[in-house]
Amino acid sequence: MPLSSEMQRLRAEHAALVTLSRIILDMTRASHPPDATELASARGVLRETLVRHLKCEDWVLYPRLNATGDPELMRITRAFELEMGDLAAEFVAYDDTWTAERVAADWPGFCRETARIFDMLAVRVEREERELYPLADKLYAASSAIDIAVRDGSTISS
Repeated sequence: MPLSSEMQRLRAEHAALVTLSRIILDMTRASHPPDATELASARGVLRETLVRHLKCEDWVLYPRLNATGDPELMRITRAFELEMGDLAAEFVAYDDTWTAERVAADWPGFCRETARIFDMLAVRVEREERELYPLADKLYAASSAIDIAVRDGSTISS
């Protein structure tokens, strides 16, 4: 799949993660837990979206950015990879800890922990949109220009 298609997908997943986070955070504003099935469903969709998103970054985006050989781009990509590993591990720990039974037993604790982990996720999404994804867009634009030149039989001179 072309990088431009992957970037559209990653951005759509960011939008979905933000929306799902808002839905769950709205649920946490209540004084008592919502229907367990409703909360589990929203959490499940968020988890599936996040896992799919992380796999796409790990398997497609980061390798393509690292393959450029550009030292600065590789440094930035590596920093994001390391940071994301920490956030992913924290999310898994959060998700594993807060079973339906534990949520019902400690609703205020779940609400605090959910706000904390979703704040971290929101910061990450914002940073990727501001710092990392524009670099991928530039890479795609540059590779598209080369592809067009090659296809048209043009030469690119420095």
